[in-house]
Amino acid sequence: MISKEGLRLGEQVARRLAQLDCCEIEGGLSEAEFARIEQEYGFEFADDHRAFLAAGLPVRQPWEEGQTWENPWPDWRNGDPEALREHVAWPVDCLLWDVEHGHWRSSWGERPSDVLEAVETARLRLADVPRMVPLYAHRFLPAGRGTHGHPVLSMRGWDIIYYGTDLADYITQEFQEPRPERDEEWQPYATVPFWRDYL
Repeated sequence: MISKEGLRLGEQVARRLAQLDCCEIEGGLSEAEFARIEQEYGFEFADDHRAFLAAGLPVRQPWEEGQTWENPWPDWRNGDPEALREHVAWPVDCLLWDVEHGHWRSSWGERPSDVLEAVETARLRLADVPRMVPLYAHRFLPAGRGTHGHPVLSMRGWDIIYYGTDLADYITQEFQEPRPERDEEWQPYATVPFWRDYL
């Protein structure tokens, strides 16, 4: 069972996205579909993310010049399973690419001199970090049933930034009215261990 606040937030965000008319929205995911997705991809949606997708599944939007993702919304119902697995693996895979090209966390100990050994050591360290769930392109929310209100993170390897204080703020930033880059009053707090160290 999901929390009342998570349900309220997710449903509010789904209504807002529908009002913006920026993408095609199919019927929401059923409990059986959530169970299949979570079992197949090895995570549980946060409550607001779950309520958002239960209210309506965003699947497509018109192609725009400069857009880097052909299908930025993960199609949890009919999407290619391999493409979805790659999308789920994006945060870790991008960080491993950065390790291959020189990135290393001091908390991992001394970096092996061999690049392949360094990548394998990092892969082992990353096996237990909190799972991030794709929301849209390289925007992610932390996994975790019983949680809600997490900031949305834009993730490209160790280049991680806030993209919304929560799911509702994210929809405004991405599809309606981005805040100025230097908004001193905007100080979100990342709730997800490990990944917040990069903010």
